Amino acid sequence: MFDTEDVGVFLGLDVGKTAHHGHGLTPAGKKVFDKPLPNSETKLRAVFDKLTAKFGTVLVVVDQPASIGALPLTVARDAGCQVAYLPGLAMRRIADLYPGEAKTDAKDAAVIADAARTMPHTLRSLELTDEITAELTVLAGFDQDLAAEATRTSNRIRGLLTQFHPSLERVLGPRLDHQAVTWLLERYGSPAALRKAGRRRLVELIRPKAPRMAARLIDDIFDALDEQTVVVPGTGTLDVVIPSLARSLTAVHEQRRALETQIKTLLEAHPLSPVLTSMPGVAVRTAAVLLVTVGDGTSFPTAAHLASYAGLAPATKSSGTSIHGEHAPRSGNRQLKRAMFLSAFAALHDHASRTYYDKCRARGKTHTQALLRLARHRISVLFAMLRDGTFYEPRTPETTPA
Repeated sequence: MFDTEDVGVFLGLDVGKTAHHGHGLTPAGKKVFDKPLPNSETKLRAVFDKLTAKFGTVLVVVDQPASIGALPLTVARDAGCQVAYLPGLAMRRIADLYPGEAKTDAKDAAVIADAARTMPHTLRSLELTDEITAELTVLAGFDQDLAAEATRTSNRIRGLLTQFHPSLERVLGPRLDHQAVTWLLERYGSPAALRKAGRRRLVELIRPKAPRMAARLIDDIFDALDEQTVVVPGTGTLDVVIPSLARSLTAVHEQRRALETQIKTLLEAHPLSPVLTSMPGVAVRTAAVLLVTVGDGTSFPTAAHLASYAGLAPATKSSGTSIHGEHAPRSGNRQLKRAMFLSAFAALHDHASRTYYDKCRARGKTHTQALLRLARHRISVLFAMLRDGTFYEPRTPETTPA
């Protein structure tokens, strides 16, 4: 639990783009501050210094520690204040306990301050982020944006191909991540353009980019073209739209590759990098996400706390004799949960991970359920590795009863 014994003022900040609303309470609940604060270092520092001089230790609590909340937290630390974070979900649930349905900046700031004063267990500590982790946070976030853009563009291409030539989509759609396919679509976006280019010419054109699959890919394309003889109205627009989308997809893939190099360089300079990447299924991008979301793991007392934070700890639901059992929680850090789920899938080549997964499947669990259980087990392993600073040691885990 967050220690608030020496705090003289609980300053809740409802952060905003141009201004924040601050609400200060003493440990006895007396209001000592309630006004907007410009998002300016000078103004923020003046308030923090004034409250510190009058009341001693000031605990600054925000509901958004990143983006618009970054400056006030940085200034507060520099001014000698303690800082903490009240998760948005907890804040909203606590706000429901207060009278009135209005939602204003002033009310939100008051709720944050009062929650910090009366329910310190709801607060999360905000450790001072080192420069490497701060840069990884930005780059990892940008990489996720690019990944989402790549998915959106790929889906758009597949949607158009499905609309006008389903057989061609079944050949090219699953291979859009391959540079030979995007290169081909940049130049020949429609079925007619592909057929006009000719089988032999296309093979020679893409062979440098796909030596092993060139002939097979082109054969599959022409087999798909032969399956459809009718021309769906609007097919001619593919010569304009598909090449443009393919160029966009290629650009996004190139950006992600360049970004991965930058992330890898930063990651190699972090002392925990060898520990994280020693775990099967954890590569550059996953390791970056783990560093950004978990850090060195000291914020979590036990592996169970970390699993709960990741949304991988099953939630028990029971009511009388009609409702009982454990269910997957909907809460948790989605970024961390996704990273652990995908890394669990990538780790199935590891003997210990595969053994655990197979045992779960043998007990009737679905593929997704087995992967989630494997991810939960790997959270415990990750916690132990970070706690002890040791590399991954493969061993065959024992499954626990459902």
